[in-house]
Amino acid sequence: MDLIFDGHNDVLLRLWRSRKDGTDPVVEFTQGTTAGHIDGPRAKAGGLAGGLCAIYIPSPHDFSLQVPDAAGHYVTPLDPPLDRPRSLDIALEMASVAQRLDRAGAWRLCRSTADIRKAMAEGVFAAVLHMEGCEAIDKDLDVLETFHASGLRSLGPVWSRNNIFGHGVPFAYPMSPDTGPGLTDAGVALVKRCNELGILIDLAHITEKGFWDVAKITDQPLIASHSNVHALTPVARNLTDKQLDAIKESRGLVGLNYAVTMLRPDARDSADTPVSAMVQHIDYLVERMGIDCVAIGSDFDGATIPAEIADAAGNQKLVEALKAAGYGGEDLDKICRENWLRVLASAWHE
Repeated sequence: MDLIFDGHNDVLLRLWRSRKDGTDPVVEFTQGTTAGHIDGPRAKAGGLAGGLCAIYIPSPHDFSLQVPDAAGHYVTPLDPPLDRPRSLDIALEMASVAQRLDRAGAWRLCRSTADIRKAMAEGVFAAVLHMEGCEAIDKDLDVLETFHASGLRSLGPVWSRNNIFGHGVPFAYPMSPDTGPGLTDAGVALVKRCNELGILIDLAHITEKGFWDVAKITDQPLIASHSNVHALTPVARNLTDKQLDAIKESRGLVGLNYAVTMLRPDARDSADTPVSAMVQHIDYLVERMGIDCVAIGSDFDGATIPAEIADAAGNQKLVEALKAAGYGGEDLDKICRENWLRVLASAWHE
């Protein structure tokens, strides 16, 4: 079985919600559930050996895509900025869930690529703490130090909404990612401090202007952990050829997002999306950037994914489709895990 290290999932959000409903997140993860996409048994069945697990602050209301018009087009308005005290409380609660799983041996929180490789070799899910949108972080970045000490090793300055650090892209089709301003002065300071601490910067939800702002000041490879190809699926969340070229030049990577709205040419939110669409995006990314810059960023527990994959247990169906498309050996290893380990080692000053 080809082991996968996944660049993005929202399992902590689901486990945090379960805990709020009275379910023990450790039991849910270790014993398995029919909810969502990831737990220990399904991860093991599908070769999902680890990944970047997001602290994501949900909006107070249920988020949903705008209903498409007669032409199939939609523009979902950006959610309003969030209150920082509430965001900090939720972020700390999600970090606590991650620590509980670590203490129980349900997964292992990893702070280095050596930690990741050791966990994978021992058959333990290798979790890396990520923050998707920095609403919990203060302008002076004092809280960033605390989260880093707790294992935070990756963050995206914004989700698809605005905050004190920058501006996010809406969920919209068809639309360019050039939808608004980029980093604020606080965002510039955040990127520089992450460079110093060894925290990966993720560009998956930021505007195109923000992308270029980060590219100018970061000393890391450029990373879009869960994004796809704009030329194939022109949603605002996907990457233009110019952005892909910059990622290639920096020796960064793009993690294939399983979200069907970012895979289908019509961007419909339909699970009736073939795995061949995933392979098509991989092929385009490899042709444009080279095999060293392409990886996996599933967005499990955060999006509608192809029914054929269904959940983490179905990961090998993508692997088999990639093999059928001609990927194998070292190239397949790079897509499945080695490219992620390379860029993490770079960002983490290893």
